Amino acid sequence: MATVLELKRKSLQIRKELLTMIHGAKGGHTGGSLSNADILTALYYEVMKHDPHHPKLSDRDRFVASKGHCVESLWCILADLGYFPQEELATFSQFGTRLIGHPNNKVPGIEMNTGALGHGLAVSVGMALAAKRDGKSYRVFCLMGDGEQAEGSIWEAAMAGAHYKLDNLVGIIDRNRLQISGSTEDVMALEPLDRKWEAFGWHVVTVDGHDYDELLKALRGFPEADGKPTLVLANTIKGKGVSFAENKPEWHHHVPSDDQLKQAHEELDAALAALEGEEERSGTHA
Repeated sequence: MATVLELKRKSLQIRKELLTMIHGAKGGHTGGSLSNADILTALYYEVMKHDPHHPKLSDRDRFVASKGHCVESLWCILADLGYFPQEELATFSQFGTRLIGHPNNKVPGIEMNTGALGHGLAVSVGMALAAKRDGKSYRVFCLMGDGEQAEGSIWEAAMAGAHYKLDNLVGIIDRNRLQISGSTEDVMALEPLDRKWEAFGWHVVTVDGHDYDELLKALRGFPEADGKPTLVLANTIKGKGVSFAENKPEWHHHVPSDDQLKQAHEELDAALAALEGEEERSGTHA
């Protein structure tokens, strides 16, 4: 089992890698990839059952990135785990690459192509229902954006998940409160989001999406309510970890300049150094 400090270190490294990748590609969804990095790190390094050497393992847990545009953090994690060679990250968004700007199921570890928002949860419901009917033990995790909650298909899928009592299904909302056109509450108000999901029959857990203790408790602990799917409402910061990108809607899809990439790496290196000191003081240095 990874320690919380190890997970924090991994997520900082993933953030450095995704920024380098976006900078090299001259395109990418920077803000949301930075905000979901801790969620994905918790899932892939500590919570989900999966095997990079056997990506089609029948009882593997399934992950669907419904907010498929924020794929950069996912590509970095899959490469780090060995689903494909690390060097392939340098081809991101280049002509002929498998690593396009949205999940591509030609890449090992990707369950479905996503990008058109609102589709991922419906497919996740189908996967979870199939597990129930086939007597399988695998779980399904679906990461959604908060701007994506304006899609009607999300709520159709939410009704179906509750109707079929899919307690093997977890929806996760990356609640960073910003979408490409501004604040979610200005574009299409969502609050009270927790009560809406509860009204649709889901068990709702609200967490700090950058706090590993809270994330792991929520993601490891389900089903807390038998016969109900779980919704993890993860409060996050768009652009997390990079001072000039945090809470800035313009960084939804934005490429760091050479100077900005250097500054971002320096900030993340400083955070890594602080973690090293914390590990040494606690005696948990790996």
